[in-house]
Amino acid sequence: MTKAPQPFWREKSLKQMTAEEWESLCDGCGKCCLHKIREKDGTLKMTNVACRLLDTRTCRCANYARRKDLVPDCVVLTSDSVAGLDWLPGTCAYRLVSEGKDLAHWHPLVSGQAKTVHTANISVRGQCISERDAGPLHHHVVP
Repeated sequence: MTKAPQPFWREKSLKQMTAEEWESLCDGCGKCCLHKIREKDGTLKMTNVACRLLDTRTCRCANYARRKDLVPDCVVLTSDSVAGLDWLPGTCAYRLVSEGKDLAHWHPLVSGQAKTVHTANISVRGQCISERDAGPLHHHVVP
């Protein structure tokens, strides 16, 4: 009996993925687009304040192709940088794959539907505010 082929994220490292495979790993949660506060002692505090380019309804970047030009401190994920980013959420597919773990049942590549990240309440939809409207970041720290 022939063994069924495995999904690409189980067979390839992040470095081995095509550009299309890489982009498809993003579940569209929007969590990486939330501002973080790094204290002097190294402590990391998360906020509910989204980058001005994040569409808080869809949890997608409004200008993905030019995000780094428009927001110079935007962190563009690479296969080399993922492992060193302690602020990536535990649900992030890039983090999971880099750690040798599988994707969650709600991930669009597993479920076959983009909306499952929202219906599983994983995304920041309805839980964040744009930096355009937020005011001081320290007023928006979340537990």
